[in-house]
Amino acid sequence: MTTASLTSALEEQSERIATLVTERQFAADRTLEARFGERGRQKCTEDARRHLEYLSSAASAESDTLFADYVAWAKILLARLGLSDDDLAKNLVLMRDAVRETLGAPHGDAAARIVDSALGRLGEMPSVSESFLSDRQPHAELARRYLDLLLSGDRQTASTLILDAVRDGVSVRDIYLHVFQRTQHEIGRRWQMNEISVAQEHFCTAATQLIMSQLYPRIFATPRVGRRLVAACVGGDLHEIGVRMVADFFEMAGWDTYYLGANTPIEGIVESVSQRRAHVVAISATMSYHVPAVGDVVRSVRERSTGWAPRIVVGGYPFRVDPDLWRSVGADGYAPDASEAVALAERLVRDNA
Repeated sequence: MTTASLTSALEEQSERIATLVTERQFAADRTLEARFGERGRQKCTEDARRHLEYLSSAASAESDTLFADYVAWAKILLARLGLSDDDLAKNLVLMRDAVRETLGAPHGDAAARIVDSALGRLGEMPSVSESFLSDRQPHAELARRYLDLLLSGDRQTASTLILDAVRDGVSVRDIYLHVFQRTQHEIGRRWQMNEISVAQEHFCTAATQLIMSQLYPRIFATPRVGRRLVAACVGGDLHEIGVRMVADFFEMAGWDTYYLGANTPIEGIVESVSQRRAHVVAISATMSYHVPAVGDVVRSVRERSTGWAPRIVVGGYPFRVDPDLWRSVGADGYAPDASEAVALAERLVRDNA
């Protein structure tokens, strides 16, 4: 059995397994039909599909940690919706048994083992997530004021706050790392805790991207060092702000950057790497189910970079969860933030000279 065959089996049988989980959950608790009706059945099936999507990506990456992290995230989200650990555990047990039954040995047993690994940690997983904003961090008050303004919908004052801080001597790098990055993480946490809406999350992200663009005159003023970067999110990933920050940090380090944005097809990435003769390629994945696509990009760049061997750096949430995950996708390294991405890239280029 290969991880590819297991992933393929899970994807092919996903709808059947999700339906089976829903049928069994409603049969085991007769009150669910009266409480939630047909919409409840649909939501249960959607949740099962999502579980299976994350299970498939964890199997593909051979990382139990990825699925356990997803379960930990789901536990916090469901707790805010009034569902208990026991509710989640029962659902996961039903999924585990349905996977084992539907796929059979050896695929079903391998997938069930990943689920069991997460179930074994469920009791230790927190029911709330801690804030990303702390008084111990640099520019903590600036970050809080900025976030409060965004959540109140006051983009103009938020922009003025940042521009004034830069004029007063706060570096653009510090603004990116300690204000933009931390508040973006905090916005995601508050959505998970059901404290803000999806619309608020989207507004805050769009406002931050606009304010980032107002800092570009300072970013692009750095003398060039003769190195080139191509940066992109994989196909299907619409969360571009992280990799955009990475590209901006490379610009501040004097690199010529070619930022391709969100949801970039493999062909577009490979073509840009070839045309630009990139020294480094930075690939971002936001969700664990985007990790297989990162592996596809890495393989395609390697295979088609004839006469040129760019170094490949990966980043994004799944790689923070499992720090060894970059090896499984075939990259040259991983960086947890934009500053470390530049340091890693420069080291890789020197070693490759």
